[in-house]
Amino acid sequence: MDAIKVVQEAFKASKEHPKFGPGDTISVHYKIKEGNKERIQIFRGTVIQLRGQGETSTFTVRKMSGNVGVERIFPLASPFVEQIDLERRGKVRRARIYYLRERTGKRARIKEKKTL
Repeated sequence: MDAIKVVQEAFKASKEHPKFGPGDTISVHYKIKEGNKERIQIFRGTVIQLRGQGETSTFTVRKMSGNVGVERIFPLASPFVEQIDLERRGKVRRARIYYLRERTGKRARIKEKKTL
């Protein structure tokens, strides 16, 4: 077995997160340290991409703040990610939806996936 995989198994995070993919709208509860204080900030937006596998996987979330698009990359196994809430599932046909960067308003909408 590869030495890197052995170390990753030893330090494996035990947090369970819901399954989500590109196009889904999620809320990420993220711990922020300011001096000696600690608080939780919620970043709610659309998942643009998932990257990597195992402990090194990351996901990018994009939201509109005013008229400015804000993207943030979160490591999935980070101890600062407190919880992830799945708000709604999106119906997209691509793994990386970078085309949302050029779109605003109604053009940036993603259809919701029908589930039974």
